[in-house]
Amino acid sequence: MESQLQSLSGRLNQIVCGDALEQLQSLPDASIDCTVTSPPYFQQRDYPSAAQIGVEATSQAFVERLQAVFGECLRVTKDTGSLWIVIGDKYVGGELLGTPWRLALALKEVGWRLRSDVIWHKPNAMPSSVRTRPTTDHEYIFFFTKSKKYYYDADAIREPHVTFTEKSQMRGGRNHFGKRGGTPEEGKNAGNSNLHAGRWDQAFHPKGRNKRTVWSISLSKFREAHFAVFPQKLVKTCILASCPPNGVVCDPFVGSGTTPIVARELDRNYIGFDCVEAYCEMARQRLESPT
Repeated sequence: MESQLQSLSGRLNQIVCGDALEQLQSLPDASIDCTVTSPPYFQQRDYPSAAQIGVEATSQAFVERLQAVFGECLRVTKDTGSLWIVIGDKYVGGELLGTPWRLALALKEVGWRLRSDVIWHKPNAMPSSVRTRPTTDHEYIFFFTKSKKYYYDADAIREPHVTFTEKSQMRGGRNHFGKRGGTPEEGKNAGNSNLHAGRWDQAFHPKGRNKRTVWSISLSKFREAHFAVFPQKLVKTCILASCPPNGVVCDPFVGSGTTPIVARELDRNYIGFDCVEAYCEMARQRLESPT
């Protein structure tokens, strides 16, 4: 671990202004544990940089540029490492482009292994006056790994068991808890001897249930930014799951700096890039006095 950190000398725990692809090309092989990022979305904003991504003429050209960036990201990721990408879709001419899944499939083509798709549900999503379709209140989070065997700490991101709360929808209410033969289900619980013998403490993990694939997390705001920023809760989940203590987290589209802030709070190292100097400076200021 120490030798790998030394290979990143001068870049570790720094925010560097520059093109994402070029900056990744400057990193040594297998030096990053985990990348957590949200790249610019297709034709959403015009950033003050000639190196910006997102202003391509077609969604296919947009996907191809990101494919090149994350292809290089694959090289710099350790064999045990992973990649989390947050990305939203776009309507053009009244038709949904399907950009998130186009990108996911393109990254599979360059060697990333798609382990999970997650729905980020945004309870405070912007209202919409659209009358011809449902209002969009979600984005996609894609979880990729470099190899079949990778670092993943399921215990660090477990959720509370619903079964033991008022939200439980098990038939018969909660009167069956702890009772021998008290579970009425004949389906998924039919063969669980622990449940039917009343040994509930052995049937459910003491730290909670495994993380689900729908994450309900509100958008975050930062007073210096004119846009909604990465929710720290979302980033924290990804880092805890996929980056070991003292590991290195990368964000090639660092924006206002949420990924580095969370990484530092969790005792991980970070590397952040952005092609807009104003955002890099904003990220550095937030790291000096995080809010």
